[in-house]
Amino acid sequence: MRASWVRALWTTDHKQVARQYLWGGLGFLLLGGLLALLIRWQWAWPGQPVPGLAWALPESRGALTPPTYTVLFTLHGLVMIFFAVTPLLFGALGHFVLPLAIGARGFAFPRLSAAGFWAYAVGGALVLASFAVRLGPASAGWTSYPPLATPAFTPGVGQTLMTVAILCVGVSAFSYGLNFVVTVVRCRAPGMTWGRMPLVVWGLFYGAVLNVLFVPVLAAATLLLLLDRVAGTQFFIAGAAAVGGGGDPIVYQHLFWLFGHPEVYILILPAWGMVGDFVAYFSRKPAHGYRLTAGAMGAVTAMSGLVYAHHLFTSGLSPVLGRAFMVLTLLISLPAEVMFLNWLMTLWRGSVRLTSPMLAALATMVVFGLGGITGLALGAVATDVPLHGTMWVVGHFHLTMGAASFLAVFAGLYFWFPKMYGRALHEGLAKAHVLASAVLFVGVFGGQLAAGYAGQLRRLYDPYQYTYLKHLLPLNQWTTGCAFLLGAAQLLFVGNLVWTLWRGRAAEPNPWSVGTLEWTCATSPPAPDNYATEPVVLRGPHVLSQPDVQQQLGRDWIGQAEAAVLGGTE
Repeated sequence: MRASWVRALWTTDHKQVARQYLWGGLGFLLLGGLLALLIRWQWAWPGQPVPGLAWALPESRGALTPPTYTVLFTLHGLVMIFFAVTPLLFGALGHFVLPLAIGARGFAFPRLSAAGFWAYAVGGALVLASFAVRLGPASAGWTSYPPLATPAFTPGVGQTLMTVAILCVGVSAFSYGLNFVVTVVRCRAPGMTWGRMPLVVWGLFYGAVLNVLFVPVLAAATLLLLLDRVAGTQFFIAGAAAVGGGGDPIVYQHLFWLFGHPEVYILILPAWGMVGDFVAYFSRKPAHGYRLTAGAMGAVTAMSGLVYAHHLFTSGLSPVLGRAFMVLTLLISLPAEVMFLNWLMTLWRGSVRLTSPMLAALATMVVFGLGGITGLALGAVATDVPLHGTMWVVGHFHLTMGAASFLAVFAGLYFWFPKMYGRALHEGLAKAHVLASAVLFVGVFGGQLAAGYAGQLRRLYDPYQYTYLKHLLPLNQWTTGCAFLLGAAQLLFVGNLVWTLWRGRAAEPNPWSVGTLEWTCATSPPAPDNYATEPVVLRGPHVLSQPDVQQQLGRDWIGQAEAAVLGGTE
């Protein structure tokens, strides 16, 4: 019995590893969401007791104090980015889909997948443990800038535990990043050329390349910060706190954002790939400009490390460097516009089917478009300087890194859940969940943009202590209402998930009528080795509504490994 439990936990089957990441990511998504609601409560009713929280904060009778508020926004950012959205996109969806989509029997390094998950699990355990230590959890902000993240300003074990936890998830991200890259390069099925891969594989591949390149940079910065905390080094300690010269805290900012801005693309590249595939599948048309879309994602990947310093415009960066990074930041938006145009052209005159994955993909397009447009003001020096410290930044990156990424996660879950568990989610509940989430995401983060444009600074415990911000209280109360409704809307997803796993009907073999390998050559759920016989790929993933296919097969799709029709391989 014990041996079976050990085998189940230390599995090298990529599909089981994906399920482990799925439940871990959903658990931390719940934690991060609850932290966000507490932050929203403080903005709407500053200093007022939170109902039901008196047991946790007896000294203040359930009201948030400034130190508690600092802990909340620190943990919210770290949990959501490193322990929720990234594991859900790469750990869950990426691990499950990538080998199946390229016709592989598994990953190139299956044990590395298992080790990566357990590194993530150890990091998550350290985050949870930090709630129970003396002086409380981390409180230096999600970026952990020194000197705030040094013992002089955040004493106690909590900040140290979070620093080690980030190192653990860095090991996890590097592990699956390396695994993804090698698997795509070396383990594709016969006939699966680069030009026949689904766009989601391109997105996962490019995101994995960025993980391999830039996660070590974050790990180096975090390790040096850890040494400053526990070993008495002074890599990032300067000024009066330094002894014998000291270091430079700005160096940490350069290292952090050299990873931090590619992280935006690490999260959104798989989302772009899913959107490109789903608009083709559910418009029943070949993806317009397939090669151009894959090339645009490659261009963004190549440029992603060249734009990071627009986060440092207000840090005393040289004007010459500021101008260079401004130009690069504006240039990187051009490939994204190419992708948007290709998606719109795919939708144009298509036979659109508004399934739940399609609705989520369309919602991803909308919220990322809003986030991208509002980000242009932060890419230019003249407009970034007055907006940098405001809620405008918070609204912008929540639309791009938060709303767009999570809507893409839900799109992928609704699309591949029947393949993952062999059961069909309730389509009506799924559509209601996607629509409610999309509208409320815009309400919450659009309100943050409006507050930022009006001058509300971020990180303030009580912004209404400033006379010029008092008139923003009704706006923040309105957006807080949207945030609580957004949290309630997730109960539709939770209820749908629980009911389906408990009593859900068996899924159809190919419920979406698409031709990719996982839907046409594998069972639901797939066998341990994915495929009974290795598929031989004859065409691309988007052969839809072709006249010769409809004439020969009586349906508007053909599988990637299905016998050729009229000799038509693509």
